[in-house]
Amino acid sequence: MSIVDDEAGEIERQVESALRPQNLEEFVGQVKVRKQLGLILNAAKSQGRAADHILLAGPPGLGKTTLAMIVAAESHHPIRITSGPTITHAGDLASILSSLQEGEVLFIDEIHRMSRPAEEMLYLAMEDFRVDVMVGKGPGATSIPLQLPEFTLVGATTRSGLLPSPLRDRFGFTAHLEYYDDNDLKRILSRSANLLGIELPAEAAELLASRSRGTPRIANRLLRRVRDFAVVEKHPVNLESVEKTLEIYEVDAFGLDRLDRSVLDALISNFSGGPVGLKTLAVAVGEEAETVEEVVEPFLLRLGMLRRTNRGRVATPQAYKHLGKSLPDSGLFDSL
Repeated sequence: MSIVDDEAGEIERQVESALRPQNLEEFVGQVKVRKQLGLILNAAKSQGRAADHILLAGPPGLGKTTLAMIVAAESHHPIRITSGPTITHAGDLASILSSLQEGEVLFIDEIHRMSRPAEEMLYLAMEDFRVDVMVGKGPGATSIPLQLPEFTLVGATTRSGLLPSPLRDRFGFTAHLEYYDDNDLKRILSRSANLLGIELPAEAAELLASRSRGTPRIANRLLRRVRDFAVVEKHPVNLESVEKTLEIYEVDAFGLDRLDRSVLDALISNFSGGPVGLKTLAVAVGEEAETVEEVVEPFLLRLGMLRRTNRGRVATPQAYKHLGKSLPDSGLFDSL
């Protein structure tokens, strides 16, 4: 990746960060989660203690990182951000934990991807605010207990089922984030448009919301692409410019993009509709298996265009219809 690409990516991240709500009042949607989090944070403030550990579970782009930052802001404490894949050894985690301040919020994204030794160290840290540091090796190694300041751990995961029970049980509250409806997405788009200095007509916001897969991150990214189109083509932001932008970026009426359709097309054209294994399907579309499983599949499952079976992934009649493919004569769907 070039320096120009790095700079462009950093600008994109800065813009995305600027659109994040700063407190629970500004946060749109997830009504139950907001109410539950507000109760936890207010109780902690009134008692002068760190808030309970919080686990945020749900598909990508629904606001887990934003909520973690809001927890820190509402608690009036700093936040330390890291991710599960970067914590490969218990020593990595010990280094982070030992440098925390009183009341600080530790946010671990993709917490289900932490190494097992680090997970086991985290059990004690979450429960007793203590870690045991091993000094030396072999028979002469000794364990030195290190007391930690009280902190709040906020973990985010797209696959809560991969978290071991001892870790999951140590969270005082688990929030399950759901996909957003179009009305909430329209409110998010209106807020983001105001922050970006864009006048977004109601019908344009409605179309964008309907193509955003129930995901605020996608809604905001599509809005920025509409802004780019308007700037480059010197075109007002309206229904027409939204339609042209969606056509350029290959987002169809269901919100499916090029990768979504590639997965369905490969499943139908290359594997006769399935069943086919995840890794084989990922290779067929030139993507990582994790990307297909965590980014593409949840939406296709939600639309009923894909099903998971014991033998692998299977395209449903809805997928054939959406791609304009003829249904097979075999009994592929008899057992679905």
